[in-house]
Amino acid sequence: MSAASIDSRCVVAVTGLVIEARIAAGTGVRPVAAGGDRKRLLAALEREVARGAIAIISFGIAGGLTAAAVPGTCVVADNVVTPEGRWPVDASWTAALTQNLPGAVRGNVAGADAIVAAPADKLALGHALGAIAVDTESHIAASFASTRRIPFAVVRVVADPVARRLAAAALRGMRPDGNINYGAVFGSLLRQPGQLPALTRNAIDARTALRALSRGRRRLGPGLGYPDLGQLLLDVS
Repeated sequence: MSAASIDSRCVVAVTGLVIEARIAAGTGVRPVAAGGDRKRLLAALEREVARGAIAIISFGIAGGLTAAAVPGTCVVADNVVTPEGRWPVDASWTAALTQNLPGAVRGNVAGADAIVAAPADKLALGHALGAIAVDTESHIAASFASTRRIPFAVVRVVADPVARRLAAAALRGMRPDGNINYGAVFGSLLRQPGQLPALTRNAIDARTALRALSRGRRRLGPGLGYPDLGQLLLDVS
């Protein structure tokens, strides 16, 4: 089998931020940074499937929805849930992820169309959906994968815990391409300098989560632990 054929049989890693995509990248993985933009994400998924992608994983950081989901907690989803629907994950892939991520927590991951910033809203969402974490990409990717019968899984690491509010500046920090909009962040700080302590705390939480995400990525190896892709790479090595 040619190198081009191997590359086409990839896992697509769906992220919000470019930094998450850089962590996900590696042998057998093509990352997509959606920047919280549904249309951008769906177009990217269509493109990658047309190129031969065989599986999709939602990969990155998330908001915590329970008190136990502290910063750095790795969550491997059993289902992706929203008020409108529920999407199961691929059982064999999820089992492999759990085995290779010691200390990972299994549970439902909620999907939201916008960042959930307030503690009361996070707590209410967790109770309503029986979820332990939330992000803005998993539900879109899960629905896409389900419609096309493509294996799907979720690995997310908690950044902001349920009791911590995200600062206004943090909510303005992501561009549609997944890069950080530093101008918007600093502009928000200039208008509301009192949010600096909260923003600093948010940044520390995010750093903790990204470090845990990087450690998990190294453990998962080629194809982000997707069983069939790993066997393919072994067969042609």
